[in-house]
Amino acid sequence: MTEYQHLFEEVKKGARKLTGLSNTKVNQVLHNLAISAVEHMDFLLEENQKDLDRMEPGNPMYDRLLLTEERIQNIAGEIIQVSALPSPLHHVLESRTLENGLSLEKTTVPLGVIGIIYEARPNVTFDVFTLALKSGNGLVLKGGSDADFSNRAIMNLIHQVLEVNELPVSAFQLLPADRAATKALLEAVGLVDVIIPRGSQGLINFVRENAKVPVIETGAGIVHTYVDESADLEKAKEIIFNAKTRRPSVCNSLDCLIIHERHLPALSNLIQPLLKSEVQVFADEKAFIALDIHDLISKAEESHFGTEFLGLKLSIKTVANLDEALDHIAAYSSKHSEAIVAENQETIDRFLLEVDAAAVYANASTAFTDGAQFGLGAEIGISTQKLHARGPMALKELCSYKWIVRGDGQVRS
Repeated sequence: MTEYQHLFEEVKKGARKLTGLSNTKVNQVLHNLAISAVEHMDFLLEENQKDLDRMEPGNPMYDRLLLTEERIQNIAGEIIQVSALPSPLHHVLESRTLENGLSLEKTTVPLGVIGIIYEARPNVTFDVFTLALKSGNGLVLKGGSDADFSNRAIMNLIHQVLEVNELPVSAFQLLPADRAATKALLEAVGLVDVIIPRGSQGLINFVRENAKVPVIETGAGIVHTYVDESADLEKAKEIIFNAKTRRPSVCNSLDCLIIHERHLPALSNLIQPLLKSEVQVFADEKAFIALDIHDLISKAEESHFGTEFLGLKLSIKTVANLDEALDHIAAYSSKHSEAIVAENQETIDRFLLEVDAAAVYANASTAFTDGAQFGLGAEIGISTQKLHARGPMALKELCSYKWIVRGDGQVRS
């Protein structure tokens, strides 16, 4: 048995002890962790700085890697929010009594052991532990080397809290940041129940193509906002600016503005706030002609569409009608978050009905695609697929179910 196989066995063994924990005990641990994160803020920031020192500030991943006092306070707040949510376990989804007297109950249970492969986002370590503990799941984390100091500091904190509360430390483990650990996790059939990759499209593709364990795809967002012929342009300006610039490095940020050709004369005004924020714009031919000359504006190439920029970059596509907008989204969307700005209700209804994405918006910023914003406490990822879970994955999505059958000696003829 390899070193990693033994570790996975220990996680699985430890996870079996989690389902019997009372919700009161779980919430106590989460409160302790939130307090500990704030109390040890200096330590977390020092370890995070070691990671930041190895990355260029211009790297799109830098903002994702960065921890600040405010972000740690927010993380602690989200941990408390999750603790306040009802437990997702042991809920009876369905019950019936058969003619032969057998009593059947369909009851929620943990998935088991969850593997998370993620890149430079140390907040994920807090988030996924919080959700895993609350949903009774064991956890194997495989972070990227870019955030290794941060991840190990956070996991050290988690283990201290678990030990003080006499919970199985073995159920929550962080693997080394090397390829051998990744390979072992992807092949841990029978020991790990599901793997959830969080990161770039390249990471997600690699996990999907190489995993022998079931995979739930999350993360990559190629996000569009369509400004319809009927749109209120002042409303559109605010929505576009927020969706692009609030946090450009996250998966729900805007990548492609689709503009109805009727609004080309107003396009320069529409994107003026973006240019003031140093957003680089790649405009198709019609949009480029309509825009004022500016150093940040250049002609779009085919590669600029269907790209998740993760930074201050934006493409613009001009369309003649809703059908062309829908076709463009269908061709380039990653099925994460898509939005329309419009006042015509028929147009809105058709967009919401026909667009195939985990979250579809009318007259709102896509920045809201987030577990906490959806009232789920936090998220383990945003699923862009359709089997088992879709959109922000939180407590309920980390559960499966089993049938509990009670009898009194029945046998089948």
